[in-house]
Amino acid sequence: MNGIKTIGITGGIGSGKSYVSAILQEKFGIPVYDCDMEAKRLTASNEEIRQKLIALVGPEVFDGNKLNKQLLADYLFADVEHASKVNAIIHPVVLQDFKRWAEEQREKPIVALESAILFESGFNEMVDKVLFVDAPEEVRLRRAMLRDSASEAQIRARMKMQRPELHRHQADFIIVNDTPDYTRLLEQLAAALRQIANN
Repeated sequence: MNGIKTIGITGGIGSGKSYVSAILQEKFGIPVYDCDMEAKRLTASNEEIRQKLIALVGPEVFDGNKLNKQLLADYLFADVEHASKVNAIIHPVVLQDFKRWAEEQREKPIVALESAILFESGFNEMVDKVLFVDAPEEVRLRRAMLRDSASEAQIRARMKMQRPELHRHQADFIIVNDTPDYTRLLEQLAAALRQIANN
């Protein structure tokens, strides 16, 4: 993308993707586009998404200008096909928004894109290298339960829906984030960035 190197950041629930993104921004000055956060913003504000979701789910999916998150979540989890239909509406808009955002960052040599469903959404096609943030399932489960004040059953259900570990072998770098050892994480990221910069 116009000489900018783009990194994709992915990993399972509770692996610490957002933590790694924060380190990349704070310590290495790399801007990060958070797909999950931006998808939520666009779903609530983009007219094209709004019209298509109304056509798919029904007018009650929006309460005035406000997205009925519970109704959309119920629709998504009712059937595995539903998620792909909703994603087909939202992902192309997010992708266009990412391209616009990346263009604004063109003075930066490296930008990053964080997505739990990097491969499933096809966003991996937009990046040069993929960082897969990894931790054992029990560690991820504990972190996610604590972070979201959720039960083990709730987190396990979400883990079943999102399975980025199936694409672990497609990543260029595995970033192990299984302990609170900040220095070790910093070293892994610095080594990965050196390789990316030199390629």
